[in-house]
Amino acid sequence: MAQKGTVAIVGRPNVGKSTLFNRIIKNRLSIVEDTPGVTRDRIYAFSEWLTREFLIIDTGGITLNNTAMFAQEIKMQAEIAIAEADIIIFVLSYKEGITPDDEMVAKILYRAKKPVLLVINKYDKQEKESELFEYMTLGFGEPIAVSATHGIGIGDLLDQVISYLDQIPIQPKTEGIHFSLIGKPNVGKSSLTNAILGEERVIVSPIAGTTTDSIDTSFKRNNQLYTVIDTAGIRRKGKVYEKLEKYSVLRAVSAIERSDLVLLIIDGTVPITDQDTNIAGITFEQNKPIILVVNKWDAVMEKDERSMKKIEQSIRGYFKYLNYAKMVFVSALEKKRLHILFQTIDEVYAGLTQRVKTSILNEILVKAQLLNPPPDFNGGRLKIYYATQPEGIIPTFIMFCNNPKYLHFSYKRFLENQLREYFGFEGVPIKILFRERK
Repeated sequence: MAQKGTVAIVGRPNVGKSTLFNRIIKNRLSIVEDTPGVTRDRIYAFSEWLTREFLIIDTGGITLNNTAMFAQEIKMQAEIAIAEADIIIFVLSYKEGITPDDEMVAKILYRAKKPVLLVINKYDKQEKESELFEYMTLGFGEPIAVSATHGIGIGDLLDQVISYLDQIPIQPKTEGIHFSLIGKPNVGKSSLTNAILGEERVIVSPIAGTTTDSIDTSFKRNNQLYTVIDTAGIRRKGKVYEKLEKYSVLRAVSAIERSDLVLLIIDGTVPITDQDTNIAGITFEQNKPIILVVNKWDAVMEKDERSMKKIEQSIRGYFKYLNYAKMVFVSALEKKRLHILFQTIDEVYAGLTQRVKTSILNEILVKAQLLNPPPDFNGGRLKIYYATQPEGIIPTFIMFCNNPKYLHFSYKRFLENQLREYFGFEGVPIKILFRERK
């Protein structure tokens, strides 16, 4: 998958960064509140303008007040977003003018040497545009006046964002199956990557990744071409980042975006942690197939079938929303069970790319409704007339019906189970959409 581009929104506290973020992504994913410091972590989402999709990051407010709660952590999170971004939206408030905090943020952006769009938020069109000239003293060119709350100037801003992103060289996706290794530190991502590549005799090419510090390496195994997107070798840049314990969400998202499927690496010798479940949640939100890879199987004392099932049951208890995901036990250290891992990768990719004939799909749909008619819900009963499978990142089915409001969530789950029973889709998420037939 080609790179889409990354945009970071930065600025001091309370200038409307989160309001702008939500305006751009068209929903209230980020918390909006008048208390500075509400957005501590980086928050990310995909958005689209003029048919161009991009990743946008909301960051916390950077301030000179080091005594403010989480001030240092917020600054570090913002600096990571700046390092990851292709272009930066620097937000100031028209109401307060240029403040010392704004000047400090400007200095950080000078050092970053990235394209910067200077955005003056909370701007009333009744004011004179000549009053914006003072902001040009910051050295980022002509400012863009917007009102994130009222949607004024957002189109002009996004036009400029896309203009910059269109200048980023696009690296086309190579052939074969692309997979990334995701997981918290010290679960064996590097060891597994090395085991996978070290076992292969044909390394097609190491390709510089489209994401900072990642390497895409293509190789062949049993005449099948694969590309492993290696985030395991990423090193934090400088001492400031060594203090961070959190997994780099943005690097993970960038790797996931370019993958056909994702290997979520879990340490089989220790209990599941919140960090494991958070990373799984991030992957799940990107609508990509996930294979749960339990590493360090060599260190587990009892390796019989019964012990394996017991461990699998325990792990799945933490990832109930990934009930479709396959699980594989491996030892990167001893290079054991890698053949099972690749067999699973092939099976999941086959499910991901499977296309169902429309006639067969609708035949199964009729049988499903006869077997289990939809229940009454919201004052009516759902009737599905026909379904299609359009192109999609994951298997997607559009059900044309009398009225989507009559759909009960349990019936949607039933239909998904029917699709899996008849067509497989092993290890792959399925998206089912309901549309009213016109």
